[in-house]
Amino acid sequence: MSDVREAPIGVFDSGVGGLTVVREIMRQIPQERIVYFGDTARVPYGTKSRDTVIRYSRQIVRFLRTRRVKVIVIACNTASAYAMETLQQEIELPVIGVVKPGARVAARETPGGNIGVIGTEATVGSHIYRDYIQSLRPETQVFEKACPLFVSLAEEGWWKDPITEAVARRYLQEMKDRKVDTLILGCTHYPLLRSTVRKVMGEEVNLVNPAYETAVSLRELLREKQIDNQGHNKTGENPYEFFVSDAAERFKAFANSILPFDITSTRQIQIEEF
Repeated sequence: MSDVREAPIGVFDSGVGGLTVVREIMRQIPQERIVYFGDTARVPYGTKSRDTVIRYSRQIVRFLRTRRVKVIVIACNTASAYAMETLQQEIELPVIGVVKPGARVAARETPGGNIGVIGTEATVGSHIYRDYIQSLRPETQVFEKACPLFVSLAEEGWWKDPITEAVARRYLQEMKDRKVDTLILGCTHYPLLRSTVRKVMGEEVNLVNPAYETAVSLRELLREKQIDNQGHNKTGENPYEFFVSDAAERFKAFANSILPFDITSTRQIQIEEF
């Protein structure tokens, strides 16, 4: 059992957005090891078909299993929407996505049952947040809005830029008109823009960060299955490994701008071979 406990957590995303999930895992369960894969050659997933996202996700899981991971975290809303059920049926490892943890919190904490969801076109088009929230609380109203430009602005590092605020005001006006009381940041890039979204929406609106909620759910899952690391990492061993399918240096620079620990190396692999 101790071997399983010391195995790493496998985390994957279409690119760099899933690093917001990694950041929360590092903060919430610092004793855990992490292997991250960012599919930077094939980003974005938000415009791809369901079949394509499932195929990509299978390849990534096959790669992560070569790293002996004990659990899979799909740190991508689109892949959570399209591929999670398939992966859960196909592999015996626990698989957790970013949608349900955030949706559960929104359903629980909405004061007036007026929930907004912002995300990629694929996430919004799948209605996965709406369907899950309404399965928990059928009386809730869920308004969904695709905000595709937010991804580029987040990756550009323009988190608090006037241009980002102008774009946010245009995207979010509909949410304000509908008087949503709770807003889910339904794309892993969006927590980087949290302060701008907060400024536009106002202090009284609950902002739900699925990256944070996913890390909390992961901690509970590891304890429940008794596979949580008891803190026995080998001295001098780097507990965090990062892999990408393209642009390793650019990925590393971005990761070092948002993670609490410096990444010294990022390795590029040929994901199509898996």
